[in-house]
Amino acid sequence: MISPRKLADFSAASLRQPIRQHHGAKYWHVPEYTNWIDESMSWKETCYIGDWSWLETIRYKGRDAIKLFADTSVNSVAKFQIGQSKHVIHCDDNGKIIEEGILTRTGEEEVIAHSTAWADYVARQGGYDVTSEVVGMTKFHVQGPNAIHLMERVSGRSLREAKFMRELPLRIGGHDVVALRQGMTGELGFELQAAIENGPEVWAAIVAEGDDFGLKEMGGRVAMINHLEACYPTLLLDYLPAIWDGRGRGYLKEQMESEHSFFDDYYGVAGSFESDRVADWYRSPIEFGWGNRINFDHEFPGSDALRAELKDPQRAISTLVWNSDDVMGLYASLFRKGTPLPDFMELPQDPRGYMYSDRVSVNGQPVGVSTSRGYSAYFREVISLCVIDTGHSSPGTQVKVLWGNPGTEQREIRATVAPAPYKKDRSRIDLSTLPDLPPRLHR
Repeated sequence: MISPRKLADFSAASLRQPIRQHHGAKYWHVPEYTNWIDESMSWKETCYIGDWSWLETIRYKGRDAIKLFADTSVNSVAKFQIGQSKHVIHCDDNGKIIEEGILTRTGEEEVIAHSTAWADYVARQGGYDVTSEVVGMTKFHVQGPNAIHLMERVSGRSLREAKFMRELPLRIGGHDVVALRQGMTGELGFELQAAIENGPEVWAAIVAEGDDFGLKEMGGRVAMINHLEACYPTLLLDYLPAIWDGRGRGYLKEQMESEHSFFDDYYGVAGSFESDRVADWYRSPIEFGWGNRINFDHEFPGSDALRAELKDPQRAISTLVWNSDDVMGLYASLFRKGTPLPDFMELPQDPRGYMYSDRVSVNGQPVGVSTSRGYSAYFREVISLCVIDTGHSSPGTQVKVLWGNPGTEQREIRATVAPAPYKKDRSRIDLSTLPDLPPRLHR
């Protein structure tokens, strides 16, 4: 792992350190509540509540608040409405992702950014009439087929008019709550934003009504399985931010020296993919299937590179379905005496916070990089995301994944290319078409 003591060494070698237990072992800052299997089934069959309040939120105010994000993002803000949210993406001059997160317009000259601080760094370099402050805010996710019914019960009102990536004001547990309709699981869902001090009472009010709707509290061990099944590539799991070079280097230095940054806990790579260049762990929004977020109605860093890439994309995002017999063989070898022990394949995912990147090949030639490998209890398969050469991205293509860190007993595991997302996306479903009660509650 990179540490502040290694700020002079922003090299690929500095990223690959001996595997160790570190901050990532806290399982995304939350415990395991029941067990990871029934928690992971919840958002496909009933619903869950999960806590992402630890992610940083920054409020920007001032005449240039909108301009700041126009200048730093691939997204258009020309028709950005108050109460609307966007998946905002910041890139470097080469079109590689620095950060991405959710941006909400909350006023004529005010926006709130979740999980991205790059614009704040740019603003502090000068030239913008804008102020920023970190705000404490709950980010409770209630997601799954029954989420709409549970939310209507606890808020005492209909939510059928809720539009995707739009906000609704609610009262839950006696407190004001803003419900942002989104779907990080590929299911219908809401993010509940409230004053951080009111969080425990809002959470308790939802859990108190949850039994009727099959609610599970989502534990940290499965926190990222929903991103995997629904194809939401994630910073530090599926890509490294493009800040090891260019003007991003100053941002990296600032983050690594901060006492409050989680970056130092998670910067590290593992897996069979190797390179001498940190940039080989960077990704573009086009490689992740986010080309539809890019709008050239304004100038932004990386626009020329992304224009060229859109005309001739070289890689695309897919799901890999790992061969179950090969995976079972990996576990079986743990019980065979006299054979080398392989790297252990954690279930459902590795908890230690490294970016696990595995080499993907066809006929011995590298064609892609696999990330976010995990076990889906819903599909009963090991799957992963994979940025793969477009010539091999068709569903059904047979590939091999090299399992095991360099210097360990490595072995090839067969895999099949599948669509991404792997789980059918229901996040934008028309809420007015749903029944008043979930099937299990119909009388």
